[in-house]
Amino acid sequence: MKFAVLGTGIVGQTIGSKLTSLGHEVRLGGREAVNAKAQDWVASAGARASYGNFRQAAGFGEIVINATAGGVSLQALQAAGAEALAGKVLIDIANPLDFSHGMPPTLSVVNTDSLGEQIQRAFPQTRVVKTLNTLSCKLMVNPGAVALGEHNLFISGNDAPAKAQVLDVLAQFGWDKARVIDLGDISTARGTEQLLPIWIRLWGALGTDLFNFKVVRAG
Repeated sequence: MKFAVLGTGIVGQTIGSKLTSLGHEVRLGGREAVNAKAQDWVASAGARASYGNFRQAAGFGEIVINATAGGVSLQALQAAGAEALAGKVLIDIANPLDFSHGMPPTLSVVNTDSLGEQIQRAFPQTRVVKTLNTLSCKLMVNPGAVALGEHNLFISGNDAPAKAQVLDVLAQFGWDKARVIDLGDISTARGTEQLLPIWIRLWGALGTDLFNFKVVRAG
């Protein structure tokens, strides 16, 4: 399968490398077609890897992954173009973190809206699925890196077949589908995005990003 990964930072490169290792073709997308980070990634990722600007990547991918910084995600997707995104599953793993006042960041979208919803409204023909935004990129593609017990992932979106397709991708990453909790429509992305303030503080308290949330149920 062909994937577009929008975002050339560590998250995008980690996701892209996992996908190429699984035999998929991946095009990493950035603002400019010529991008040193993307070029270096392609050189290390092998023959299934390529890069381009946001529009070129989105046009290439059968599935699009938004791994851009949340504060610029809408601009990046606008640069990709509604036509290139129409009808496709878009996995949104970004969070609307605002670093303008330093650390720890706040959320620029909160309570009555979410970045996931903003993307779905801006691109109504795109099948937006929110997931993987509540843990580090190391665990996104290797849930087994947390050795002590099982842990959970969350998924939100309006389109049930799109969520089923994303679950298949997550299973390739090593996620047990039984540990993925479907929260409901895209508005439930408000909840997962609001986990980021406590996640960041846990990162500081624990001194590592190799941790995740586990939901424990009665019975």
